Amino acid sequence: MLEKIKDLYNEAIQTQIAASHSLPEQLQKAVSLLVGTLLRGNKIIVCGHGRSYANAQFLVANLLNRYELERPSFPSVLLSLDSAVGSAIVLDNHLSDLYQRQFNAIAVQGDVLVVLSPFANEEPILDVVNCAAAKDVSIIALTGASNDYYQGVLTENDLEIQAPSQKESRILENHLFIINALCELIDHSLFGQK
Repeated sequence: MLEKIKDLYNEAIQTQIAASHSLPEQLQKAVSLLVGTLLRGNKIIVCGHGRSYANAQFLVANLLNRYELERPSFPSVLLSLDSAVGSAIVLDNHLSDLYQRQFNAIAVQGDVLVVLSPFANEEPILDVVNCAAAKDVSIIALTGASNDYYQGVLTENDLEIQAPSQKESRILENHLFIINALCELIDHSLFGQK
């Protein structure tokens, strides 16, 4: 058991080391896109499905409330899964409509959509990404390594940040780190927070 625990720590650490080499430029671009969105008075729309839904909630909580710095709320919306809204949409429609209907009701040009999708193949997420592309809403996709589901959908105005792992648990951990880093870097960019 102790060896298994050490192996888990080592695997997580190695994923973070690989990310520290491959992701900084993408994080810088993501921060620039998010800060620009906020400064224009637009909003950040966040969507996660399955186990990524918790990370999506966490990102919106950090944006609406605060991360580490006391500051004004940033306009952000979570496309909802666990509410009467989600239940009603799924009851009356196909599962793929779950996020599409919410997104289409609130998204305007200039907003940015952040999706958390470890394998980038979740149908409800792919559907909302296609909606964003059709509405000319920029997309930041947090995914895992070695997928090509967003090829041909994302444009030069969009960004895919691939956690350097194919194992869901490591991808989710890395996405949480990315969320924390983005929140801290947004605060730093807008308020000089160190």
